[in-house]
Amino acid sequence: MNKEIEKLLFNPIRLKTISFLMTVETCNFKALIDITASTKGNLSVQLKKLNQAGLIKIEKYFQKSYPTTDYSITIKGKKSFEEFYKQLMSLK
Repeated sequence: MNKEIEKLLFNPIRLKTISFLMTVETCNFKALIDITASTKGNLSVQLKKLNQAGLIKIEKYFQKSYPTTDYSITIKGKKSFEEFYKQLMSLK
C-alpha cells in the first residue's frame, strides 16, 4: 500500500469517513458530521484531503435552488480501504 494513503487513513476522522462511505452509495455533509462527531471546519479539511488523494468523490449541484454536496467513495478509495483493513487484521 502507498505510504501516503496509509498515513491518510490513520487519521480517525478520515478513517470513519471512508468506513462509512464503504457502506453507502452517497451521503451528505450532515451525515458525515454525525458519523465523525467532527466540527464542520475540520471535517471539510479532511474531506478535501481524501478527495485530493482520489479516495472520495465530491459532487456539488443545486436541488430545488439550494446548493447540495454529495460524497461517495471511489474505486481507488475502496481498494485502499480494503488493503488498509487487511493490514490491520494481519496485526492480530
